[in-house]
Amino acid sequence: MLSLKRLLDRSLTAQAVLVFLLGLGITALFRRDEHPAVWVFQCALYTGIAIAFLAVQRRRAARAVGTDAGGLADLNRKIRHHEVPQEPEEQAVVRRLVAEQLDQMERARKWLPYWLGAMGILVIGLVVLGAVSGSLVLTLVFAAGMVALCFWGAWMRRGSLERLHWMRRALQQK
Repeated sequence: MLSLKRLLDRSLTAQAVLVFLLGLGITALFRRDEHPAVWVFQCALYTGIAIAFLAVQRRRAARAVGTDAGGLADLNRKIRHHEVPQEPEEQAVVRRLVAEQLDQMERARKWLPYWLGAMGILVIGLVVLGAVSGSLVLTLVFAAGMVALCFWGAWMRRGSLERLHWMRRALQQK
């Protein structure tokens, strides 16, 4: 399990395969009446778009801190595991990474209420459409999933902020 997690952390190809397979399974569940070639095409298109965004984000972050994508994955793992680097060069790189990620999260914070509000409107819209169309069970499942996704995102954001602040304090003490 640990090697799979590390592979997914470092390899865009492994992430692309996982996204494609999950998307294909979900598409097959909800679009049974369409031809399987349409499922494959749609999943390949969505996977390509998602991986392109991820690659651009990863390259920008790696350039900002002065390392490659593999080094960035290792540094992020050290931050997650509260491992403070001992070498001064690596400490400087981790400082830049922490500052970059905190700055990015601070910029995104101002949009968080708007995103959560839009998700809330979407949930309300789903429930109303389900009540009007008569298929309330499926829409309530989707609405509950959307609410769970919002809470999960807020919880993950809080945990990331705590880890980044902890690492910044640990590096300032050294």
